[in-house]
Amino acid sequence: MNVPALIPIRHEPGGRTDTIGRWQGGQFFASAVWADGRPYAVLHRFDPDGRHLESSIRAVGTAAEARRLLGEWLDALPERAYGDIAIAQFSVEVDGVLFGLLLDDEEGDEDDEDDEEEGPWVELHPDGLGFHAPWHGCYDT
Repeated sequence: MNVPALIPIRHEPGGRTDTIGRWQGGQFFASAVWADGRPYAVLHRFDPDGRHLESSIRAVGTAAEARRLLGEWLDALPERAYGDIAIAQFSVEVDGVLFGLLLDDEEGDEDDEDDEEEGPWVELHPDGLGFHAPWHGCYDT
């Protein structure tokens, strides 16, 4: 099965996709995440068709700071509404850390004997959320 041009991602209140949805300018995916030993506040913005527009990514001192900053960024999104999104693959590098939604093309992973059955896998970095067929928007970690 091929990877769709737009990867559906379900909004999961209280879960790892709690802060995703739509705003006046399109769609967004926000998270407070640890990468390279430090907490980051991350807000990716997409146009209404799911194409990456820009990302706000900042390393901060504590996880609480990341959540606070993320809250400020989300509050600044006009007409913000949490819900399901569908976005295209993208990548951004900040501080030598890869952020984005990318095809995972690792072959021969001994821990994943079912890879052939599942088919292609797209992963959100550095969050570690994986999406695969049947492309229903749910994630694996």
